[in-house]
Amino acid sequence: MRPFEGLRILDLTHIFAGPFCTYQLAVMGAEVIKIEPVNGPDIMRTAGADRKLNDEDYGLAFQAQSAGKRAIALNLKDPEGRALFYDLVKTADVVVQNYTTGCLAELGLEYDRLKTLNPKLIYCSISGFGRTGPKANDPAYDAVIQAFAGVMASNGETDAPPVLIGPPVIDYGTGVQAAMAISAALFGRERTGEGRYIDVAMSDAALMLMTMNVVTAAATGKAPMAHGNKNPQNAGYSAYETADGMIMLGAYTAKQYAGLMQVLGYNDVAVEVLEGGQTDLAGRRDHDAVLITKTLQEKPADEWENLLNAHHVPAARVRTLDEALAHPQFASRSVLQSIEGLTGARPVAAFSYDQGGPVPNGPPPHFAADTRDILQELGVDDKQLADLDQRGVIAL
Repeated sequence: MRPFEGLRILDLTHIFAGPFCTYQLAVMGAEVIKIEPVNGPDIMRTAGADRKLNDEDYGLAFQAQSAGKRAIALNLKDPEGRALFYDLVKTADVVVQNYTTGCLAELGLEYDRLKTLNPKLIYCSISGFGRTGPKANDPAYDAVIQAFAGVMASNGETDAPPVLIGPPVIDYGTGVQAAMAISAALFGRERTGEGRYIDVAMSDAALMLMTMNVVTAAATGKAPMAHGNKNPQNAGYSAYETADGMIMLGAYTAKQYAGLMQVLGYNDVAVEVLEGGQTDLAGRRDHDAVLITKTLQEKPADEWENLLNAHHVPAARVRTLDEALAHPQFASRSVLQSIEGLTGARPVAAFSYDQGGPVPNGPPPHFAADTRDILQELGVDDKQLADLDQRGVIAL
């Protein structure tokens, strides 16, 4: 039995951060009901590399964080649609939403209203900047938060323009923070019997993902400089060209650094490093970088990776994502799992249990795929469903 089996999550989210949060709850067993406007499906349904799937409102960008959910289409601007949502709230444990500040309050869907229907409800609000502060009403996407929170300026080469991190790491990092907050709130409810309101901001999540940099900037008044692939304090913690591509070295400690120099054939340097200790590495930066650069070009990256790892020196050839996915290491883990009817394995969770671990409940839902079944569970009969569908209150 997975930890969240028996829990019902109402998912009023779109794009990446919110859906990824509820996806993490779904793979741990929760029933997640994705609620989309009748005439406005999640725009990620039409995004992704496969245009045919986009045309079917089943894009890969949507599929990425939607496996195992149920889908219902409700017009929440209609009083009857809201009434149906209220009925769902009475059966739910959690509501997650990432609409702009004030949007749901105008519809009577804010926490203060919903907790009167269900006092044990946990309500999680996800937004760009949170629900307080001077930017509470400002819109945001992953890239905008990267710019605002200093992430872009921390990335890239020295004395070069800031660089956007390619994958939407702020979105996904926010989703993980939200899922953790909800999990803790559920645990707390077991003790107190009380619901809770949760305010999650993408900008706050960005700071959490840069904790060491933030602490340094707050203590010194100066932001750490971007340094690209070359660590300014440690020649052994940098990327270099080899005979056939790049390799990233992770020789951070003096012991690892000495191991690196031994593998490269510089035993005298290895002895000096062990005698000098960790604080001496910065002074060796420029001198040793020349030795490392020259020697690594003598062999292919894969060969160096194997040699260094065998001597307990962290190192990896710089791979493309498709190369990484093909590596047998990931095949030995449960992070990637296949879903019946879909092409390719999908990320599920970055952890496993000895029993009852994360697994998708099924494929991502098509738009409004479960409207009929969910509303019938609430007691709405076929005649009422047909009438609601005809009047645009729901979509079947």
